[in-house]
This record gives sequence, structure tokens and C-alpha cells, in this order.
Amino acid sequence: MLGVSVLDMGASSKLPEAEWQQVRQALRASMGVRSFDHWLKPVALAAYDPDRALITLSVNSSFMAGWVKSHHADRLLAAWKLALPAVRSVEIISSSDGMALSSAPVEADEVVVAPVEATSASSAFDPRQTFQSFVTGTTNALAANAAKALCGETGNRYSPLFIHAQTGQGKTHLLHAIGHAWVNAHPGRTALYMSAERFMLDFVHAMKARDTLAFKTRMRSAQLLMIDDVQFIAGKESTQEEFLHTVDEVLRLGGTLVISADRPPHLLDGVEGRILSRLTQGLVADIKPADFGLRRAILGVRAAAHPEVKIGDEVLDLLAGRIQSNIRELEGALNRLVAYASLSGRAVTIDFADEVLADMFRASQRRITIDEIQKRVSEHFRIRQAEMVSARRAREVARPRQIAMYLAKQLTPRSLPEIGRRFGGRDHTTVIHAVRQIERLRGLDTDMDNDIRTLLRTLEG
Repeated sequence: MLGVSVLDMGASSKLPEAEWQQVRQALRASMGVRSFDHWLKPVALAAYDPDRALITLSVNSSFMAGWVKSHHADRLLAAWKLALPAVRSVEIISSSDGMALSSAPVEADEVVVAPVEATSASSAFDPRQTFQSFVTGTTNALAANAAKALCGETGNRYSPLFIHAQTGQGKTHLLHAIGHAWVNAHPGRTALYMSAERFMLDFVHAMKARDTLAFKTRMRSAQLLMIDDVQFIAGKESTQEEFLHTVDEVLRLGGTLVISADRPPHLLDGVEGRILSRLTQGLVADIKPADFGLRRAILGVRAAAHPEVKIGDEVLDLLAGRIQSNIRELEGALNRLVAYASLSGRAVTIDFADEVLADMFRASQRRITIDEIQKRVSEHFRIRQAEMVSARRAREVARPRQIAMYLAKQLTPRSLPEIGRRFGGRDHTTVIHAVRQIERLRGLDTDMDNDIRTLLRTLEG
């Protein structure tokens, strides 16, 4: 188990070990022994910051961190609030990819991270993110149908498949679904999925270890290569050069390529035109924000997976109507209701939903995104938005980047690791440093305080 000294979260009090044991016992009882032992038993208590009312939990891989966050974060928060009412938020991090190993702020290109080995096994993909669990509607039908066709005998005509969507609309789900279907349809062939951030970090590791040949071989020998969130290579010149060669070689050898991003190719500032031309040779498919019908259908399917908690149609209609930002938050709201109902024994009514989801309902009225913050800050300081995710450390770029990180922490519900990833794959300690630095400077520098006040009015107005 990690000790509190591993993280610099500003925590000075001892870890609430007794409450943590209460949380574990409550979750084991509500989830069942089998599910708890499989997913939550490996979770460790890493830190407690009473000033921020923040509990930090740790798991041993980034995959597990993402899985626990996506499927059990609300259940964990609900259990912590019952055991320790002062807790307001729970953060889940990985201890194996550098995110919890240093208290000093570092740049992403300086982090040495052990590479993740490729695998052709279907178990490498999220078991819940399949085509069977992907609910299709008018806003995502093109991307879903193209993804399914890609796994068939004639699917290579759609390669490269470029899927773009705003955060939380299901593009990563589709990539995992492709992985499951493709390895089942092509047994013995190699499939590799990774985020663009992982591609970048593995490449940096290979260069520093003077072992780029192994990296190149691993990437280019994949018969299905899927790269998620390609916008994170913006501004990374050496990474883009290697990415371009990888794309060319995979396609030359007849491999299948799937790429995702949070915006269409022509809006990927900071990504070389040569790369964009390769990625648009196949099919570009977008996933538009889900309409009410799709949101309601998704809730119906997900609610059916929790027969132990009865949720009426009127509550599902309320959620579908009030939470319009993205599917991930919609599912998160449902998971929170299920968790609170399971742990408290209360019936899920309209009043219960209003009580449990009050903060999410308020936030959904005006949702500010990290992309919007980056855009407004870039315009205010007259720099390119791509500089927000670049490696440049010049003061005229670094300070606006810190301000944007500070605003992202203040105005969005995103975790510190998430914010770091949206700023070019930076470590969460870099975000902590930026927030503390800007808080300090606001009290010393009137001009900076005025700049931030202006940005807050622009973003919140």
C-alpha cells in the first residue's frame, strides 16, 4: 500500500485507515464478494487532503485506474461520504505510469515510463466496451457501422478509420469494441491499442534507453493499430515524425489503422499536414452529441444491468433531459444513483435523484470545457492554442499554460491527472504546481489578477 509521502497533495494528517476499512466492507457487501474482489480489492488508499476534502486512491496500472474511475468512482465517493462525511471528492490514480511517483513538477517529455507490452488477446480490451453494449442512434450510427464493417473481411477499405467526437461521447468505447471483434475475427493476428499519450511516452523512453528499434518493431508489426486521442501529439515534433513513419509502415504492410480525436482532422492545430493527409485517406466518421432519444435509450440499457435497484421511467427521463453534456457523465449520474440507493437502502424517486445529483444538475446548466479554456486563454495572451500542449517552456507560453491549468481546476470537474493529459500529457504534479503558482501570483500581481478575472467573466458569461 502506498504511503502518504508518495504524493504531494498537501496532506498533513494521517491516512483515515479505519474509515477506509469501513468503505471496503460496505462496498464488498453492496457489490458482492466476487465483483469487489475482482475490481476494488486491489485499490489502495494513497492520500487524504482534508483542506481539499480529497481522498486519493491508487491502483497499479493506468488501465485499472481508468476502469475503476469509469465504473466505480461514484460508488466509492458515496461510500466515503458515509464513512467520512467531510470527503467531497475521490481521485483515482495509477502508481505504475509515473503519475504518483514524484512530488516535483515535471514535463511530460522528461518522464521515463516503462513501455506497455502489446498483446493480441481480447482481454487487453475493456470487457464492458463491446459492440453489444454500444447503444446506437442517429448521432453515432455512421461511426458505429464503420467500426463494425472494419472487423469484417472487406473492412480494410475503411482504413484508416478516423473517429472524432467530443469528450465522453463513446469513441473510446468503439475502439475497444473494434479490438474485441477484430481479434475474434482474426485469431492469431496482432492488435495493439494505446493512447497517443502512451505512444509519446513509450517513444521517449525508447530514445532515452537507446532502444528505438524494439519500439518501432512493436508498433509497425501490429496488424491492427488503434491510437486514441491523437490530438495529444500536437506540437511534439519528434513524436509526430515517428508517428508518421509508423502510420506509413502499417498501411504499407496492409495493416488496419484506427485513430480517434476530440475534433475533426482539419481542426487539429499543431499536427503536421503530412500526418493529417494520411489519416484522411480512408473514412472520417464523427459522433455527434447524443440527442434525448439516444440518451434515454442508453439509460434504459444501463439501468437494466442493475436489477437490484428499481429506477422508474420518470427518473430516467429526468436524467436524460437534465444531463446533456456527454454520455460518460450521463452514465456516471446513473451509477451514482445506483451506488447511493444500494448503500443507503432508499428508493430511487424524483426527489432522491434531485438530492443525490444536485451538483451534476447545476453543472450541466453551463458546462465549460478544457478546450474552451485553452482557446480563450490563448486568444487573451495572443499565442497559438497548440502551444497549450507543446513542450515549450518560454515564459510567454508557460505562464498562460499555467493560468489555463488553474482555470481548468477551478471551472471543470476534471481530475488533476485528466487536466494534465489535456495539456500535452503532463503529470498531475505539474498541474498542482501551476495551480499553487497562480494562486500565489494572484495575490502579488494586480495585472495577473485582472487578467484572470477577465477570463473568468468571459468563460462563465
